[in-house]
Amino acid sequence: MNSDSLSRPGVADTALSSSAFGGRAVAGFVAAAVVLWLIFGAWPDWLTDVLSSKKAFVSALLNGLTLSGLYFLVASGFTLIFGLMRNVNMAHGSLYLFGAYVGYEVATRTDFWLLGIAAGILTTAVVGLAMQIFVFRRLEGDDLRQTLVTIGISIVAADLMLATWGGGAYQVTPPDALSGAVTLPIVTSFTSSGATVFLRYPLYRLVVLGVAAAVGAMLWLLLNRTRVGMMIRAGVDDRAMLSASGVNVQVVFAGVFAFGAGLAGFAGVVGASAFAISPGEDVHYLLASLVVVIVGGMGSITGAAIGALLIGEAEQIGLVYFPTYSVVLTFLIMVVTLALRPRGIMGKR
Repeated sequence: MNSDSLSRPGVADTALSSSAFGGRAVAGFVAAAVVLWLIFGAWPDWLTDVLSSKKAFVSALLNGLTLSGLYFLVASGFTLIFGLMRNVNMAHGSLYLFGAYVGYEVATRTDFWLLGIAAGILTTAVVGLAMQIFVFRRLEGDDLRQTLVTIGISIVAADLMLATWGGGAYQVTPPDALSGAVTLPIVTSFTSSGATVFLRYPLYRLVVLGVAAAVGAMLWLLLNRTRVGMMIRAGVDDRAMLSASGVNVQVVFAGVFAFGAGLAGFAGVVGASAFAISPGEDVHYLLASLVVVIVGGMGSITGAAIGALLIGEAEQIGLVYFPTYSVVLTFLIMVVTLALRPRGIMGKR
């Protein structure tokens, strides 16, 4: 028996991998069928007794989806900075909150929501660019010092924002075209006269979900189907080789950092239009981004989407059915994921 026959996968190995894939596909199909039945099907009395009401359950699922979309918008920038470039930016949550405050000020003063979004993106991108040039470029490869310095930056930024905007809650008003609720083709109950009651859900939250899906698709295409994405991945894997090929690695990394920071500012204005913003939101979204990236896998946009979906749904369903332990669910998901896949769901060596 030669060495090639030992290194090549045999028929048995191929059959095992095919059967494992087939088993996962069947399990995924069954799970999807169950979820669709829970949403669109008629509930028996015993299920209503267990899950309280169909309206509460479906609303929790949709709230989890929209919160997952917002988590993904924040975590996608964090994935580029931390997961892909290996820059430990513990001030990413501060960029989210700062972008939200700037967007609130501009949108309120100009009465133009899109201008507030543009201001949130541009200001956080500029701040992110400055951080990459003056902080991360000087501390390149020193993870501990990056962590300590950015924690200090986040503390100072939190105090400055508290001094500027106070401790109150703010909310950006979205355009009238995105306000109100829409009727979804989901039956929640029947009246005594036999009329069908459909679920009504805020339109803006559905828009957030659609925007998150569009941003995810754009990032995936950018990293996997463009020359810029190829340079980014090559620079992370072998910076010296990319530099020898004539590419200015520092310019590429500065641009990626500014783009990731701009995504945090964009998420801040979008989130401030759906939920109120207040001091402490920076820590909340930083922790959420960390958990999403760890669960999904560092440097993976698809993994960030999966992680955001799991964390968002766990938080919202936990708030409805066992609010005392809803926070525990998030970290339970992280512990189980790391126990089964230490590099995350979509993580690679």
